[in-house]
Amino acid sequence: MRVPTIERLLVANRGEIARRVFQTCRDLGIGTVAVHSDPDAGLPFVAEADLAVRLPGSTPAQTYLRGDLVVAAALRTGADAVHPGYGFLSENADFARQVIAAGLTWVGPPPEAIEQMGSKVGAKKLVSAAGVPVLEELSPEALTAADLPVLVKASAGGGGRGMRVVRALADAAAQVERAAHEAASAFGDPTVFCEPYVERSRHVEVQVWGDHHGTEVVVLGARDCSVQRRHQKVIEEAPPPGIAEETLEAMYAAARAAALAVSYVGAGTVEFLYDPGTARFWFLEMNTRLQVEHPVTECVYGVDLVALQIEAAEGGRPAPRPGTPRGHAVEVRLYAEDPAAGWAPQSGRLTRFDVPDVAAELERPGDFGVRLDAGFAAGDEVGTHYDAMLAKLVAWAPTRAEALRRLADVLRRSRIHGLRTNRDLLVALLRHPVLRDAEMTTTFLDGLDLGELLGPADPDAVRLSAFAATVALAERAAAHRTVQAGIPVGWRNVASAPHSTCFEVAGEQVEVRWSGGRTGYRAADLDLTVLAAGPDRVVVERGGLRRTFEVHVDPAGRPGAEHVDVESDLGHVALRRTPRFADPADQVATGSLLAPMPGSVVAVTVAVGAAVVAGQPVLVLEAMKMQHTVTAPHAGTVSALAVTTGDQVSAGAVLAVVTPASPAGPTPAHPTSPARGTTDEGDPA
Repeated sequence: MRVPTIERLLVANRGEIARRVFQTCRDLGIGTVAVHSDPDAGLPFVAEADLAVRLPGSTPAQTYLRGDLVVAAALRTGADAVHPGYGFLSENADFARQVIAAGLTWVGPPPEAIEQMGSKVGAKKLVSAAGVPVLEELSPEALTAADLPVLVKASAGGGGRGMRVVRALADAAAQVERAAHEAASAFGDPTVFCEPYVERSRHVEVQVWGDHHGTEVVVLGARDCSVQRRHQKVIEEAPPPGIAEETLEAMYAAARAAALAVSYVGAGTVEFLYDPGTARFWFLEMNTRLQVEHPVTECVYGVDLVALQIEAAEGGRPAPRPGTPRGHAVEVRLYAEDPAAGWAPQSGRLTRFDVPDVAAELERPGDFGVRLDAGFAAGDEVGTHYDAMLAKLVAWAPTRAEALRRLADVLRRSRIHGLRTNRDLLVALLRHPVLRDAEMTTTFLDGLDLGELLGPADPDAVRLSAFAATVALAERAAAHRTVQAGIPVGWRNVASAPHSTCFEVAGEQVEVRWSGGRTGYRAADLDLTVLAAGPDRVVVERGGLRRTFEVHVDPAGRPGAEHVDVESDLGHVALRRTPRFADPADQVATGSLLAPMPGSVVAVTVAVGAAVVAGQPVLVLEAMKMQHTVTAPHAGTVSALAVTTGDQVSAGAVLAVVTPASPAGPTPAHPTSPARGTTDEGDPA
């Protein structure tokens, strides 16, 4: 039989996933093809491919799910192989068959293996017959109080979508319905099932690789993925700490048995739920693809898992011999989201994205170091159609303690501007004693007070950063003026009251009172000395301490309402200069519910004239395939409803108005309006 040799490979995916596969293709001398939706046309992965094909679709989210269009793109561009990446069609057996039927090489396991493991219900029965421990399946329609708590899960997918914890029977029907709706939206299949919910468990997954005959399976260690929010992984590491070697060996044997049960070929992951109290574990699912967190395994085992996938597809060498893991690797997922606001996904332009100590994006360090797998670059637009992950950052060091410390430091020194991210939370978690002592569980984040963990904004840091921003803006204005260039900034012929510059910082107003002139800048309310001033850098001395502030002004901002990011040893402070005069268009009525994020309205639960109580659901938004319930901010009457089911809304748009018993009249829009509404995602995170 002729062994296929891949010359040009199409990646049926997007973002950092496509870039990751392209990197290996370049190393192997294989040509690359990207496919993309309209919102993704300007992202780095499209520019990095040798060829790129636009995929039409009724909605951007569905574009990458059109297997027929992907296969047509491969044939049109002369690609002879398709790699599905991870996500979208990567675990779709019908798509694998389409690729093979078109005479293309499929870089993945056999369609039959995908099909057998694609249904979580069927997969549990299959591996149980092979001797792998599993949790009992429960019927959603026949739950009793004795079964609680239970976890509702989508049968056809993962990534936290379509998952709900049920702790009260009265909530069961609603949670099952919401899980089914999310599952249908994310995977095209509303089937859900229930299983016992194991409190204080850990999530451990085993990396397997099956040779091209499907007769030999090699285990390349395990990873701990217990730190999760909304059942989606946030921090992963290899090897998993604090698990006895004999328990790991038992997991390896179970993972090997599960893979052999479906004659598995290529890279795959068998996931287990581990109970630290009893050292027992149970099969969760098998991902018949590469995992997002595969870099930590690549680091400690010194392998390229994408290269191994390609070798398997080409009928290449026998399964690799696993060596002794070297060092420890920790990965964090950097998301565009606001953890303090219920993990609400964020969208907008990424105005700056600089990570230190990384020689090049997607570089795989040959020795201990830092690796960045990023889907975005500075200037890119982060939309609402896809997952909110911006990048993965990995630190690999001789010991776990060193890896945690290095990763926290690199994150702290990163410059990520333009929209809210979970960066500060990641730094706090990497330094948290629970993570440091390897005592994390899948509910670790549920029990944290994020406000206490992140702490309130340091007033001193805000005031100093706002002053530095004021000086930088003044220097920027002076550099661009075309008349009287020799006059000092802020100079006045007659002594007068200080200048006033106002900013919004995290919804609060901050005023900076300052003066300038031939002797330099002075702050009316701060005892400090300005040692150096420029449009990008301000150095001050206060109380004997010299401090440097980096100032980054969004070049696309509106004059007089600039977005400014200030970095110093005090941390990152994001400011928005507020105009001197309010725009009447920004006025909204008291009780207006503003969209907390861009998204699609999937349900409206009230009508105009309805009486509501505080916290009552008003409508449901869907953003990045997660549902968010917008609730009434106070008791009152629904006096206006600006949206209907199916509408697309932007962040800050008025969705509805709940008039309180004693209306107070018009108030300014966010940030001073208290009626933005609240969201509840319906799961414990």
